[in-house]
Amino acid sequence: MSSKITIYVARHGKTMMNTFDRVQGWCDSPLTKEGIDSARYLGYGLSDIEFRTVYCSDLRRTRQTARIILGAKGQEDIPIIELPGLKEACFGSFEADFNKTLWYSAALYLHYTSVDDMLKAILDKKVGYHEVLDAIKALDTTGAAEGFGQVEARTQESLKEIAENEAEYGDGNILVISHGMSILAMLLSLGGDKIFVRPLQNADICKVTYQDGKFTVESMADSSYVEKGRAMSVE
Repeated sequence: MSSKITIYVARHGKTMMNTFDRVQGWCDSPLTKEGIDSARYLGYGLSDIEFRTVYCSDLRRTRQTARIILGAKGQEDIPIIELPGLKEACFGSFEADFNKTLWYSAALYLHYTSVDDMLKAILDKKVGYHEVLDAIKALDTTGAAEGFGQVEARTQESLKEIAENEAEYGDGNILVISHGMSILAMLLSLGGDKIFVRPLQNADICKVTYQDGKFTVESMADSSYVEKGRAMSVE
């Protein structure tokens, strides 16, 4: 039997632009104190898992998250490999605008009267994130925004590259730090859509295994590692 690779895909910690409720795709900002704390808690919560390698996007919020997690785990010597394919979706002319503007514009484009109605439809699987991101691309005035298929293709290519590279070294646990929309684009069509029941929060974990050339998404938007780490920090 071939090697089994277990990949823990985490969304980065909360950032300054997240706090200000601004659109943050290819734009970047540092982690806030809350984001640093949640990344540290995540590291504590992952303390019983030995990682062989860590991958992140080329945006600093994922690098910062990765370093904090490894510091909390006492695994600072692990290599961190940056892959541009793991970066967040580009939202074009909506970058750095208020999130409410982005989501309301997409909701209207998709014929919803409110953002809440659209988000409920997403969780009820009446509309998909691919339609939302494609709506944003259609509304973008710069031509820079990415459609869902573009983000899905590059993130899945990166995931496959990671899995195949790591499989050469035998069984192992791998940590990947990426971004909210990118993680959804990466994992929904691999089976994550069947178990996706709540929004992906900062520092949430999605667990994926790879064996015999096949990916299996085992969990989505799991906050238990952060909660475990938070409890450990006050003991």
